[in-house]
Amino acid sequence: MSVQQAAQAQAQPQRSKAELIEKWSKPEVITGSEMLLRSLVLEGVDTVFGYPGGAVLYIYDAMYGFSDFHHLLTRHEQGAVHAADGYARSTGKVGVVIATSGPGATNTVTGIATAYMDSSPLVVITGNVVQQAIGTDAFQEADIVGITMPITKHSYLVRKAEDLPRVIREAFHIANTGRKGPVLIDIPKDVSAQKGLFQPVKEVKLRGYNPKVMPNRLQIEKLLDAIAKAERPVILAGGGVIYSGAHEELYQFVTKTGIPITTTLLGLGGFPSGHELHMGMPGMHGTYAANKALQNADLIINFGARFDDRVTMRLDGFAPHARVAHADIDPAEIGKNVPTDIPIVGDAKLVLQALLPEVRSNPKVADWRRQIQKWQQEHPLTYKDSDLELKPQWVISMIYETTKGDAIITSDVGQHQMWAAQFYKFNKPRSWISSGGLGTMGFGLPSAIGAQIGNPDRLVVSINGDGGIQMCAQELAVCAIHNIPVKVAIINNQVLGMVRQWQEIIYDERYSHIDLAGSPDFVKLAEAYGVKGFRATNKEEARRAWEAALAHPGPAVVDFVVPKLENVYPMVTQGRTIDEMILGDEE
Repeated sequence: MSVQQAAQAQAQPQRSKAELIEKWSKPEVITGSEMLLRSLVLEGVDTVFGYPGGAVLYIYDAMYGFSDFHHLLTRHEQGAVHAADGYARSTGKVGVVIATSGPGATNTVTGIATAYMDSSPLVVITGNVVQQAIGTDAFQEADIVGITMPITKHSYLVRKAEDLPRVIREAFHIANTGRKGPVLIDIPKDVSAQKGLFQPVKEVKLRGYNPKVMPNRLQIEKLLDAIAKAERPVILAGGGVIYSGAHEELYQFVTKTGIPITTTLLGLGGFPSGHELHMGMPGMHGTYAANKALQNADLIINFGARFDDRVTMRLDGFAPHARVAHADIDPAEIGKNVPTDIPIVGDAKLVLQALLPEVRSNPKVADWRRQIQKWQQEHPLTYKDSDLELKPQWVISMIYETTKGDAIITSDVGQHQMWAAQFYKFNKPRSWISSGGLGTMGFGLPSAIGAQIGNPDRLVVSINGDGGIQMCAQELAVCAIHNIPVKVAIINNQVLGMVRQWQEIIYDERYSHIDLAGSPDFVKLAEAYGVKGFRATNKEEARRAWEAALAHPGPAVVDFVVPKLENVYPMVTQGRTIDEMILGDEE
């Protein structure tokens, strides 16, 4: 499926669910595979990412000539899940994947775990061997339900074709409500071939699954009182703000109260990065001002962030002077890592809507804002630029300036990920897509493909390291064949950069097995896949190459060759509090 086809599919008037139910309301005996496809259409699915194999051939046979949604054939099942994840994060819809049994199913595990850690809504459909062969170590058999149980919100093993409409309806409901996440549906091959009576499912009622979205009024009043009394408040906003669509309410809350804000890695874009009250990202590679503010705050207001270890660093030294208010849709996160004084269980959007009518600006916060501005001026994000070398921070800044901050940026994992988070300014939600919790190398390129399919009219840029890009580089074939115009920037330092940085700083420069120099030639690799390739080793070449890539109507790869020894700063090493920062070149 090309991006043009995706745009046409999204532009076409979709038949409403009511119309489809009416069309299919007459009792009809069809196969499980046909039930599956119809049920996906009823959920509004326009794109499925997948890879066929023996256990799902009945499903793919039913898909032959099927026109109600498009199927994108990736080159690896991991690529399919990451692409569906990028689609989901950039659109707010549920991403859908189909994979075969055995190795096909197990190849989805890394992508499922990535989505689970970052609360991304997916429905992953796997085939299995026929039911009578389950448990016999049959060819390409794997207990994928058991394997993925710790990394899914729920898993199904479907035993009867008639159950498929209900299971699909429930799976989409579970994936996209409460704390969002992946759901797995395992379908034995005989069930996909089995015939039964198709009956569309209109409503879902799941006893025991009723996510609490409305905040408790008493807790809202406690937070309002705490805000009125605080002199050094800080807002910490995470991915929950973006997933709940609460960015407008958050902006109103910050500007109304005048409280400085820091956004986590997955919260970037939930509040405009260039705003004067935004301090940048906190934590291990957070800004000096954000980390100092958290450590000196007397009130931390957390909207939709997990207080994960890369934000807090040494837990027993985190925010020692602060009362903590934590609003999260997942009650299990509240108090899990950081003791919470004001727990608020609820959807971030609804929590902010409850606060906005009554919250007021506190004049006592003015001195605190001046102190934060002083920290920002004393220790801004900086690096030693050079006219002789192509610095990675400069490359990220150039990408920001040329895209005017309007692109969807996906990243792989490593130094380039941190530089992108630091030096690209995100002003819109769902414009930053990165593997946060699991830190999955290989995520950047396929997630960009999914984001481009979901947003055919937007520029999508995939920022990668020379290590991570090689883990899913085969998906360049998908870009070429379908003319998916993703622009791929490779920050090529010929080494596993973040590992090298740790080995330099923490392991006394004992560089063990990190050298990536010599292979491949990324320009030739791109061209082998049928993608336009460019290389840059200095600023002039970088500007020309990037300008040519942006002007090219199809996919393009730019290999930015940067210094091997460049480090990400600030940096907080493990065992230290977040205000014990190594400032690097500035020191």
